[in-house]
Amino acid sequence: MGTLHRIALLGLWFMASVAPARAADDAPTVLVTGANRGIGLEFARQYAARGWRVIATAREPRSALELQALAGASGSRVIVERLDVTRAADVEALAARYRGQPIDVLINNAGLTGDFRGEGQRLGSLDYAEGEAMMAVNAFGPLRVSEALYENVRMSRQKKIVAITALLGLHSFGYGNFDGAYWYKVTKAAMNAAMANLAREAARDGVVVALLAPGEVAVEKVRDPGPEFITPEVSIRGMIGVIDGLTPRDSAAVIRYNGKRYEF
Repeated sequence: MGTLHRIALLGLWFMASVAPARAADDAPTVLVTGANRGIGLEFARQYAARGWRVIATAREPRSALELQALAGASGSRVIVERLDVTRAADVEALAARYRGQPIDVLINNAGLTGDFRGEGQRLGSLDYAEGEAMMAVNAFGPLRVSEALYENVRMSRQKKIVAITALLGLHSFGYGNFDGAYWYKVTKAAMNAAMANLAREAARDGVVVALLAPGEVAVEKVRDPGPEFITPEVSIRGMIGVIDGLTPRDSAAVIRYNGKRYEF
């Protein structure tokens, strides 16, 4: 990518980040965390294609070139915002920017996987600093963002909060039935518990909180994906269909992209 192209993309990001404009039409709004790549980027892409207003967050917006390109191509439909879900100041600033503006669907996608097979996630060599970092992103992050933007969701028409989970964080799934991946499993299980508790309280306001599992997705960080892996397009198309169909009866439900349900 040439220097001029990069400068143009940065200029688009700056203009979009000066002030969040209210939707000019009656389009619903979705906010996606961790939208700079992978399934987060695909969520932003597919919702924008449906005509939604998309608030797409990234820790480093200037380096999120694919997301910037999407924002540039979609006019005012996609707004890129800076957000590190582990930083209280970032979350508070974002909530202040959008105070009073409805968010129909909040998708807590930002997360860390680490190296499943790495020594830091294996018994006998567990790296507790890595575990603490993953807990801050995977478990505390979704709860922090959901709490800060709860009123935005509550005042919307659709009233939906979603957190992207993994079957490896479910007791009913045997935590994958393989050794290692301690921190990923532990932090996703903690997130599941946090969001289930939120679901119970949010039900009083008619807000639906659900946990969605994307399946084995062949994102860029996956090396040599096997035949069981699916594309981000397939996963997100399925999850958006699930989100569309969420009702109050689905509070605290764990639903895979293909509609299959799981117990905790």
